[in-house]
Amino acid sequence: MDATDTAVPCPPGPPWERMARGGGLLTGTGELTGTVFEEMSRLAARTGAVNLGQGFPDVDGPQEMLDAAAAALRSGGNQYSPVAGLPVLQEAVAAHQHRFYGIDVDPGTGVVVTVGASEGLAASLLAFLRPGDEVVVFEPHYDLYGAVVEFAGARLVTVPLEPPRFAPDPERLAAAFGPRTRMVILNDPHNPTGTVFDDAVLTRLARLAAEHDCVVVTDEVYEHLRYAGPHRPFAALPGAFERTLTVSSVGKSFSATGWRVGWVSGPAHLVGPVRATKAYLTHSAATPLQIGAATALGAPEGFYDRLTEDFRRRRDVLVQGLAAAGAEPFEPQGTFFVVADVRGLCERHGAEDAEHLAPLLAERAGVVGVPVPALASATHRGLYASWMRFSFGKRLEVLEEAGRRLAG
Repeated sequence: MDATDTAVPCPPGPPWERMARGGGLLTGTGELTGTVFEEMSRLAARTGAVNLGQGFPDVDGPQEMLDAAAAALRSGGNQYSPVAGLPVLQEAVAAHQHRFYGIDVDPGTGVVVTVGASEGLAASLLAFLRPGDEVVVFEPHYDLYGAVVEFAGARLVTVPLEPPRFAPDPERLAAAFGPRTRMVILNDPHNPTGTVFDDAVLTRLARLAAEHDCVVVTDEVYEHLRYAGPHRPFAALPGAFERTLTVSSVGKSFSATGWRVGWVSGPAHLVGPVRATKAYLTHSAATPLQIGAATALGAPEGFYDRLTEDFRRRRDVLVQGLAAAGAEPFEPQGTFFVVADVRGLCERHGAEDAEHLAPLLAERAGVVGVPVPALASATHRGLYASWMRFSFGKRLEVLEEAGRRLAG
């Protein structure tokens, strides 16, 4: 990236307003609202509906992980850790990257521990973005991306994943890159659609990133929730490691979303700036939970195999339940989310689209999902007007009950 490019002034408005607008927290009249996930969870609580909206499991992680964190609490592991994280967790992350993907990372200079993947993503973006920069991302997308990009004075350039197969158009992808493109955000497996990008898309993306000298930030929190073959990290592509920051966490794979322990790994020349940025956000993640996370990452092969099969069963139950209720689900290849075309349910309930259907579904059927248009830009929102996201990160009996309610 050429540091001599002329900087562009930040757009008008205070920083908090830019962030809120980028994350979708400001209405058209400027009223401040909560995230769509908070809104759907409040709706579920008010109506007593099964909450398949917000993405968190309803079981605890492996006992060994919990025991390690509890032991650390009782044996003095209650003070600050280093800014970059406890060496035991840095080493566990490096070992994990080598074990599963053959990627060699220096644990001391190539890994920084963060307060969840969210801070890892925010620190990675803030470390490199400047006013006027452009960031390529597939949509629909996690709302944090837009919030932090706008806060930095940069601009998202979105490439839609086109339903019903949720694949990008190659020409649209190429057209998204230009002289101000500084970064790519790649979420794979992809939330909310559950798609997994094939080799052709990843190879084309790597070539475009190299041509435009971009940093690639990959959000891989669902790396162990993939149902058709092993995960393929972007950093493992030929020539991609030196420009890639890989973000993951203990939250999704180990059912510990409340722990807020994540990490960023990559080459030292990229991880160093992220560490410097992260130092003035939270300083350090919770010490005893880092010890628990290090234990979790060392889980034997059987744990990961059982994890995948467990979530595959849950996926199948939810997909079948949605289809039986008259929706048209897209079978996800990864994550613990299903997106479904709910036009049939809209007709049944007299709703115009998924956003109008959400409260009706909660009140009449007792099930809450997230309208996919809430996670898309205004330009492409119409593509997803009839689509809703449902989480299968719940116990089987909860998913079966949701299916019965939807069918009824």
